[in-house]
Order: sequence, then structure tokens, then C-alpha cells
Amino acid sequence: MPWKEKTKMEERLLFIAKYEEGESMASLCREFGISRKTGYKFLDRYKEYGPKGLDDLRRRPYTNPSKIKHMVVDLVVNFKQEKPTWGSSKIRELLKRKYPNVPLPARSTIHLILARHGLIKKRRDRRLFLKAKPTGLTPGTSANDLWCIDFKGHFKTKDNQYCYPLTISDHYSRFLLGCESLESTKSEPVFRVFEEIFEEYGIPNRIRSDNGAPFASTGILGLTKLSVWFLRLGIGLERIEPGKPQQNGRHERMHRTLKESTTKPPESNIYKQQERFELFKQEYNFERPHEGLEMGLPGELYGRSTRTMPKEIKELKYPKHDATYRVSHNGMVRIYNSKNVHRFYVASALQGEIIGFKKTEDKLWEVNFMDYFLGVFDENANQFTPLA
Repeated sequence: MPWKEKTKMEERLLFIAKYEEGESMASLCREFGISRKTGYKFLDRYKEYGPKGLDDLRRRPYTNPSKIKHMVVDLVVNFKQEKPTWGSSKIRELLKRKYPNVPLPARSTIHLILARHGLIKKRRDRRLFLKAKPTGLTPGTSANDLWCIDFKGHFKTKDNQYCYPLTISDHYSRFLLGCESLESTKSEPVFRVFEEIFEEYGIPNRIRSDNGAPFASTGILGLTKLSVWFLRLGIGLERIEPGKPQQNGRHERMHRTLKESTTKPPESNIYKQQERFELFKQEYNFERPHEGLEMGLPGELYGRSTRTMPKEIKELKYPKHDATYRVSHNGMVRIYNSKNVHRFYVASALQGEIIGFKKTEDKLWEVNFMDYFLGVFDENANQFTPLA
């Protein structure tokens, strides 16, 4: 049986997915046989228009909710307030009749407009709307309530090799759980580090990060494979505002001490640098008094989490949904029925995961991952409109 070739769209989606996971633009362009100019062109079009921007057709999608004129949004909101029992289909038809010359969005986009303005009737099973950038931040009032993670700015060791220190600390006790010398910010080595940390210290309630790879992406809800794994382990996500490192102030202050103590000058190679990080971790946790702890030691406050790393993560179930589908390896969803086959892109970070579909109107579906709202699928238009 011959191998099945990928389509242009699948190749381009795979290109974007790998970039969002942290791979460099230069290496990706070499892998896909394109110029950097072409690579950045498709990246910019994807950021502005979503998956439709990767199409060869040069047309501006009229269904993107972030590009709809304020006048249309105001009309939709006003009609819904006047007719609170009307759904997106009826509101669109009314707009079409009253303003025949005004370009109108799809009804799935109108549904998202109503949802963003709080005009969709809430269901009994309350849904959490997670914003990708930023999220609400919590104080972290006990050990393992909140962990902070980040990459300390990279530097070169004396053998001219780059070192990217991945740091993990407990917000409450300031205990430095990990400081690992990595050769890049790619997902795979970061996964291995967290597996070891979770095995040694257990699992926290929440993890706070910035908006960089591999912790967050420019995709739907800012999800990456790593953040999806955190969610599946029952860990809540927190993200600081871009350009505001002070929102992760305790962790950033530790970075300053780490830099002064271990990188000036750097070690001869990345392995010697790791040995130096281990010595720093021992001193920082068990020898160095902290003014923020009233001259106490992090090791005196920290204790292992009672939440242990599960041996197996159970598959997701959606008992209150009408249907479920598994996301394929390239982030696509395929829906088969007696008449049509619907195929659309959701997110490469969700590959292999099961997502739920809940019917809100005739052939209009809300799409969810766990308790997180992803967007709306319009079966008539064969179109998925992600949450802006």
C-alpha cells in the first residue's frame, strides 16, 4: 500500500505547528524546502487570518470576528438585546433584510459575538472561558499551590555552546525545584525535565509562566503540547502579561541571583554548568537566608506535594455533550455523517486528544476541550470559527 502524500495545506499547518512548538524558522525552512521570506509570509498570514490564511487563494476571510466592523458588532448586540430569545440564525437573517448592502459574518461568528458580550444564555454546566494572554493570577498561599517556570536568558559556555537554563520554583516557599541546562527551548527535553520533577516533588495545583514557547503559543487559547499535558494532569495554567516580568517577581529575583552566582564567568561546557547549577540549588534552598522569608530558608518551608504523578492519564469523557471526536496528528478534526465529511483544523497542540461537541442551534456546535471553550463549528458552512 503506497504512502499517502500530504496536501499543501497539511504541510503548511505542520510547518506552523512545529514553529509554535519552538523550532527555529531557519531549520524549518530548510526542512520544508522554502525560503525564510516564504516562511515568515505564511506565519504572518496564519497569525492574522488563522488556517484560512495558508490557502493559495488571496482573499480576506470575512468570517474572522477580530476584523468585523464595529458597526456590525453593535447591530448584532442591539438586535439581541431587543430580541433576547432570538438565536444567531434569526439575527443574521434580520440584518440581511434590513441592510442588504452590508457584508455580514457567518452565523457562527455572530454566535461568538453574542458570547463575548455575555448575551448567550448560560447552561447549567458552567464553562470556564480561558484567555490565552494573560490569565488571572493567584497569590499562592501554601507550598505546591503555585509553581513558577521560565527560561533564564540563554548564554554560551566556554566551548561556544548555547545553554538555556530551565528554572522551576515554588512561589510560596521560594524553593528552587529545578534548574536544568538545556541546549534549546524545544518541547521534548522540557517534557523530560518535568517528568523527573513531578516524580520527585509531586504535582502542583497551578503553574505560572510567560507567553513564550514551549509554555504558550499564538494558537487557540495559547495552547502547546506541554500546556495541554499540564491541563490533563489537573494543573491549572497562569500566564503573565507580555512585557510585565514583575508579575512573576519572585522567580525573576531568583534569576538575578542565579546569573550572578553561576554564569559570571560561565563554565567550560554545559555539563560543568549543570554541576554549578546543582551547587547553587543546594545553597539557595538550604543555606542562603531569604529576606522575603524573614531570613528563613526555602527548605524549611517546602514539603513534597500530596498530588502524585499518575501512572496513566485517562481519556476524556464528555457526558453532557452531543458528540466527541479525536484530534488527528496534524491538529485536524474529521466528522463523518451519512451525507458529508467535514474536516477542519483546531490546534496541533491537541493532537490525540478527544474534544466535545454540543449543539446550540440547528447544525451549529460549540466545541470544547475539557472545560475550555475552543470555538463554534458551523455545519452548513463547513467552517470552524475559533475563539478570538
